[in-house]
Parts: sequence; C-alpha cells; structure tokens
Amino acid sequence: MNSGNIYAAVAAIIFLLMISCHAQLSSTFYDTTCPNALSTIRTSIRRAVSSERRMAASLIRLHFHDCFVQGCDASILLDDATGITSEKTAGPNNGSARGYEVIDAAKSAVENICPGVVSCADILAVAARDASAAVGGPSWTVKLGRRDSTTATRSLAESNLPSFRDSLDILISTFSGKGLNERDMVALSGAHTIGQAQCRLFRDRIYSNGTDIDARFASTRQRQCPRSGNDGNLSPLDLVTPNSFDNNYYRNLIQRRGLLESDQVLFSGGSTDSIVTEYSNNPRTFSSDFGAAMIKMGDIEPLTGQNGIIRRICSVVN
Repeated sequence: MNSGNIYAAVAAIIFLLMISCHAQLSSTFYDTTCPNALSTIRTSIRRAVSSERRMAASLIRLHFHDCFVQGCDASILLDDATGITSEKTAGPNNGSARGYEVIDAAKSAVENICPGVVSCADILAVAARDASAAVGGPSWTVKLGRRDSTTATRSLAESNLPSFRDSLDILISTFSGKGLNERDMVALSGAHTIGQAQCRLFRDRIYSNGTDIDARFASTRQRQCPRSGNDGNLSPLDLVTPNSFDNNYYRNLIQRRGLLESDQVLFSGGSTDSIVTEYSNNPRTFSSDFGAAMIKMGDIEPLTGQNGIIRRICSVVN
C-alpha cells in the first residue's frame, strides 16, 4: 500500500471514529453549546409540577410513549401535517397523553437562550427526570444528544405501546422488543405510584368480581366509576399516596389493589412476583432501579449525529 492509500485509510478510520463518538449520547452534550439548558428546563418543569402535581406523571408517561414508538425522537409531539399522521390521536394517547404545552414552554425557554441547539427529544428526557425529582422521586443522570424525527407513526403507536389489558407474557414481550428486561419493566411500571387513570380503563376490572382484586378496593373505586357513562372520570392509580413518588404501588399489588389489569398482572403468580415483593420491601432498590431503567429506556433508537433535525417548534417540522 503506497503512502497515499495509507493516508486515506487512516483518514477514513479517524472519520469513522469521530462519527462513532459523535453518535454516543452523553450527559455533557450541551456543556459548551448551551450550558444553561438543563437548569432552564428544570425551572420550567418545576413550575409546571408545582402548579399541578399530576403533571409529573404525565411528563414521565410522555417520554415513555415517545421512546416506544420509533425510539426517543420526539415523534409523539408532532401534529398532523402533510406526510405526517400524528401519534397524539393513536388509541393509547388520544385523550390521555398530556403535558405537550409544558414541553412547548420548556422548549421556548431554551430557544430563547440557545436557538436551534437543544432537541425536543432531549427536553422530553430531561423533563421526565425533573418531574420525578419534583414529586420526591428518584433523579438520574440524563444522557443527551438525541435529535428530532421528521416523521410520526400513528400505526406504530397503536401497535407498539403497551395496553392496560395486556397479559404478563405480552408485556414482557413488548418490553423485550425494546431491549428492556423484566426488571426494567417492573421498575418502570412503578411510575404508576403517581398519576390518575380514566374510568374506562379500569371499569371492567373493578366490576369483575375477580379473585385478583380486593373486594373493598373494588367497591371504593366504583364510587368514581359507574357501570356505564362517565368514561373520563379520573381516579388515582395509588389511593394511599397519590401525589408522592414512592414504592406504595408495589404494596398495592401485593394486596390485590392494582387499578389496571396491566398493573395487577405483575403480581399474579408469575415470574415478576419476586421483583414486586423486593421493591415493596426496599424503596431504595426500587428508586435506583427506576433511574437505571429510565436511562436504559432513553437509549432506545435515538437519532444522533447527522440523523434527524433540531425542531424549533416541537409540534412541527422546521
């Protein structure tokens, strides 16, 4: 190989290494390009959660519903447009996914100090962490450097997001398809220690007279959710400490007081029972595992490097 070819080969290797390094998410991604990005987002999220504590659950869920469809690329934030079918109107999101205006406000605040630098996908990831911390939940180091998609897929949102009716086997398969194991799944489900669910999502369960639901619990929940009508009536996922991020969710499951079918199947004689028991007994383990699972979830198929764009407004492509 002559010197010219050697030089070209070395240059190619260096270029590939640069792309590889650039494509890795990093907690320091904005340290030089927008050093006040994280503090600006945190201030915005704290303000929103202070105004409405339920928003903490909504923001965590928004990040989750983003990452499970096309990866963590802020596709969930896009409105309908030419060539774009919004995920906002998919069954698992329509009328229940919320917090879009909070992300928009955080994005606007960041755009004011660093125009065109911070992605909506990263804001979603940071907002989930800050929302958790704002209600006494765990914090974690968010890896950054995601870019935003130019597409959204309603059909994938319909098929890729877990359902409140899913069996344990289906849930395990769904999470496994995203690179998340059973422990990750049970930890992430612990986000249901805060937030509320609509009557239509748990009506069948509380009127089922099933052996997997505590009768007194079912009777209590029926007060807010009649046999018919009032589908949108809200009820806390955790009646005991509905506004605090703790491990009470798992204690509820052991007492057969999971509100959704997809909650209770985590403690129903299957392979995840032991994890639920562990988290119910050890809040520190749950807190640590939740943070680790959120980091892992945030790694699902991000757009990096030259892929994707930085949207100036999160709901539309530039």
